[in-house]
Amino acid sequence: MESSEQSIDPSLPHLREGPKHQPEPAVTKELDITSSLEGLQTDEQRRVLDTVAQVRKCGLESILSLPQLVVCGDQSAGKSSVLEALTEIPFPRSDNLCTRFATEIVLRRANTDSLTIKIIPDPNRPAKEQTPMKSFKESITNFDELPWVMNASMDVMNIDRAASGPSFRAFARDVLSIEIEGPSRPQLTLVDIPGLIHTAVNGITQADVELVGEITDHYIKQPRTICLAVVSATNDAANQVILTKVHEVDPTGDRTLGIITKPDTLPSGSGSETAYIELARNNNIFFKLGWHVLKNRKYEERDFDLLGRNMAEAAYFRTSNFKVLPEHCLGVETLRHRLSVLLFEHVKQELPKLRSDLEAALLDANTQLQVMGKNRTTATDCKAYLVQLSLDFYQVCKAAVDGHYEGSYFTSDTDPAFSLTSPATIRRIRAVVQYMNTKFSDNMRANGHKYQIDMSDGTNDDSLLQPLLDTVLNGCGWLPKSVSPAKMDRKKALAWVRLVLVRTRGRELVGNFNPLLIGELFWEQCANWRRLAVEYVDQIADVCRRFLEILLDDKCPKDVVSRLHTSIILDALKARHLNAMEELDRLIEDTKTYPINYNHYYTDTVQQRRENRRKAAEAMKAKVEDAAAPDCPLPDPEPFEAPTSTDADKAIENYSRRIDPNMENVSCEEALDCLFAIYEVSQKTFVANVTTQVVERHIVRGLENIFSPVTASGMTDSEVEAIASEPASAQRQRHFLEDRIAKLKDGQSIFRSVMGSATM
Repeated sequence: MESSEQSIDPSLPHLREGPKHQPEPAVTKELDITSSLEGLQTDEQRRVLDTVAQVRKCGLESILSLPQLVVCGDQSAGKSSVLEALTEIPFPRSDNLCTRFATEIVLRRANTDSLTIKIIPDPNRPAKEQTPMKSFKESITNFDELPWVMNASMDVMNIDRAASGPSFRAFARDVLSIEIEGPSRPQLTLVDIPGLIHTAVNGITQADVELVGEITDHYIKQPRTICLAVVSATNDAANQVILTKVHEVDPTGDRTLGIITKPDTLPSGSGSETAYIELARNNNIFFKLGWHVLKNRKYEERDFDLLGRNMAEAAYFRTSNFKVLPEHCLGVETLRHRLSVLLFEHVKQELPKLRSDLEAALLDANTQLQVMGKNRTTATDCKAYLVQLSLDFYQVCKAAVDGHYEGSYFTSDTDPAFSLTSPATIRRIRAVVQYMNTKFSDNMRANGHKYQIDMSDGTNDDSLLQPLLDTVLNGCGWLPKSVSPAKMDRKKALAWVRLVLVRTRGRELVGNFNPLLIGELFWEQCANWRRLAVEYVDQIADVCRRFLEILLDDKCPKDVVSRLHTSIILDALKARHLNAMEELDRLIEDTKTYPINYNHYYTDTVQQRRENRRKAAEAMKAKVEDAAAPDCPLPDPEPFEAPTSTDADKAIENYSRRIDPNMENVSCEEALDCLFAIYEVSQKTFVANVTTQVVERHIVRGLENIFSPVTASGMTDSEVEAIASEPASAQRQRHFLEDRIAKLKDGQSIFRSVMGSATM
């Protein structure tokens, strides 16, 4: 090797032989190009494409989808020959040799000529296999050394060239990068990928077939890739898989150019030749970028240099039936010009989007690094990190609990549907708690009481106590089958009260009731309160837990989240939940004693219900009087005596006695009036007490104090190291993000310097 920028471990097999041990070629092929390649691009095109070249040189091809030309096709379709014709790089050729890995050809403008070859390892390879690949870097001064370097790279990739050795493989996901720089080079990047294989034969396994397909898919599905789909005229186009694949990723053909190779193998005037001419006219398989025809070197022309190859191609197209096609669709010279214009327009269109993607990637990397915080190797580093983290946690948590939704944490992502499964919703914890408080209040009104009592006696009026859910009674006991209130009409309600009245009777006179009757009715009616309240408190505790988990996930790395949650957050939440349940038990215990009330709403409700019954009786009286009056004047002057008011009163009295002859029903109705009134008052008080004394006092209020700067400052060195020490994986992630940010900032600087140009 005449020149090498970096030495390689001499123990590697490919270094046991080298160019100086090989016979000296008679004529060396210097790193030179023809004038046709030198004139591939205009100054404006070079300036635009130079932007992408500089971004690629920053190492951003692994981060962003960069504009590139990818030569793809079936095996033996002539892809490498197309690549060689375009770049004028004499790749090693053999009838039985196929591309075993992706080869990236990067042409760049520079002051001096150079050719550098390196390997970009597959990131899924084990680290010990990636190390020798990353260290592989060779520079050569003439193309005669290219076959040796490519063979050496295949050895490093463990690619089996001789079909032997169980530890070797036929194909690899690694990329061989060939960077060619020179003052006359165009700014161009092309990628040659392994040809698609139809059948697993001749030492090729089914896994190899699938791997080659995956490599092809990886490149052609990238939205900024222009696919050069190569099809060989030696096979029917319908049988070539590459056309199906490019159609899947580019159904409208916006970024696909078809290339037909080996047209000279078609019999002149044959149907197959006519079919390929029609294909080249873009009639059969349509691509917006069209088709192009190239003549590759035949076996007999294997010793032709590139100039001889181009002359033979031009002669063929002057005499063959393909001369009916437009000149710009024939030959490598016009293909170079066609691709230069195509790539220029493509890059010019994609640059603003590429810059936007770069800015987004930089923001994401900075956010991830910010979440990781500063390097944490000592107890002092860990404590400083935890104090700062706790301050951020405290400020955001307090803002969320107080309902002050300012800053990017609350406004960068919102959920219009306000779904309780959305992290954006949970971040606004005060709004969530208020929403759940309202739902709890509604649920208590709808399902808090055991019985839904309708005193309308079967009529469709507005006498229902609450708009409650329907249910059925279980036999004569009227026990609900579900958690919803059981319906009771007037008759069953009075029967229920009468049974309780009988077992609570004391020395009161007939027609009166023992005051303890109201207590027993109330205790049975509010039997659902505990269940509904427990469910509500559990839900509030769970949503607060999710809120803190989301906050920690947003503010610190995963390893710290798990340790912080286990050591501090979880225990604090359990204690708060336990205190809340103890407070709730005390409130429930209060409901089991005789109701105490000083709210005038109770007496107002009792009086209102009695007034409603009185008005109902008067309404009945009016209806009787109206029914007794004549509908129209009599035709003769004979006297007519209308029913008197006393007659109407008598009718109402008789009507009431027929409906309810049992005088105890009066006491039952009055007891129900008292029950309705005290239940309404007590229910409102209970809802207020649960939301404030249980949920607010023990669960929500002071949530930010669980992990505050005071908490972090009080930890011992061993405690802070146990929580915040950075594992090796986090160190690797930090280095990865720092490297990514550096590359993205370089790309950002490039865009800032060139995006002001009018050509952009």
